[in-house]
Amino acid sequence: MHHDGQETRGSADISLEAEIPEDLFNGMHEFMLSHPHWDQYRLITSALAGFLFQNGCSDRCVTQHYLDGLFMKAGSS
Repeated sequence: MHHDGQETRGSADISLEAEIPEDLFNGMHEFMLSHPHWDQYRLITSALAGFLFQNGCSDRCVTQHYLDGLFMKAGSS
């Protein structure tokens, strides 16, 4: 959905820049070293979708990203 409330069709990737605590970054880096089938994009997407889903977001696309993050197998992208 656009900031003006208009719904979009399809899905596009956007670039996001954020400052996070160094401890979280280090934890993310260690996780990816132990789980090579995860990358930064997949991890952040899964974490954001999980947060939104668990906090009441009912958008079907968010739910799909949440479920994809839960059930994606190693080697899938």
